Amino acid sequence: MDFRSLVTYLDGYLRLAEVPDYPNAVNGLQVDSGRAEVRRIAVAVDAVQHTIDAAVRQGADLLLVHHGLFWDGNQPVTARRYRRLKALLDAGLPLYSAHLPLDVHPEVGNNAVLARELGVEIRGAFGEYKGFPVGVWGEIDIRREALCARLDALLGGRVKLVPGGPEHVRRVGVITGGAGGEALAAAKAGLDAYVSGEGAHHNFFDAEEGGINLLLGGHYATETFGVRALGRHLEEKFGIEWTFIDHPTGL
Repeated sequence: MDFRSLVTYLDGYLRLAEVPDYPNAVNGLQVDSGRAEVRRIAVAVDAVQHTIDAAVRQGADLLLVHHGLFWDGNQPVTARRYRRLKALLDAGLPLYSAHLPLDVHPEVGNNAVLARELGVEIRGAFGEYKGFPVGVWGEIDIRREALCARLDALLGGRVKLVPGGPEHVRRVGVITGGAGGEALAAAKAGLDAYVSGEGAHHNFFDAEEGGINLLLGGHYATETFGVRALGRHLEEKFGIEWTFIDHPTGL
């Protein structure tokens, strides 16, 4: 597929112009290469040396990630930033990043895909960033411990459960990544359980005293769903081959 056409498609499909994000997210094409065609892409959660090197070894024509290169802001091109950029440029490998636009996408977004994988029937949105809805909520009929076990199996690791809500869960909210701080917003939305990746110490008490079950599955583990779903989408729509580069942090 023509490289420029693919970038234009991704910008529109992921609604980059509509979804607000943190300034250092720098959504979209972060590193260009002059490449004309895309036949194979690699997808990963993070644009780090490991995933960049793996994508180069695989002969990818594009590396598509959730967390891009510039989270530390406007920094000199030295040390690890230099090494990452040099690896991309030497290989002629372009890099595309989508943070909140990939979290919130109704089809391939981290939140929606994880909710569906859990068996949640999505009914609406909750939580917001700069006035834009970022979370999803839906209905399920399951005991609290069974929901936790299902998430354990889905993520392949031990989920932290704060059992602050009812034993029988019927309304669940999901915001992946580092959104444990939205536990109170989930409780105010009338949810029985809230699934995220990681949170702060005080979020335990938010859940306990807010009357909601809080399930924390890990920042990385909850955010592998979007890039993989986007890879499948591009394969189905354009016939582009894709691979997922897994580099878990355990956090």
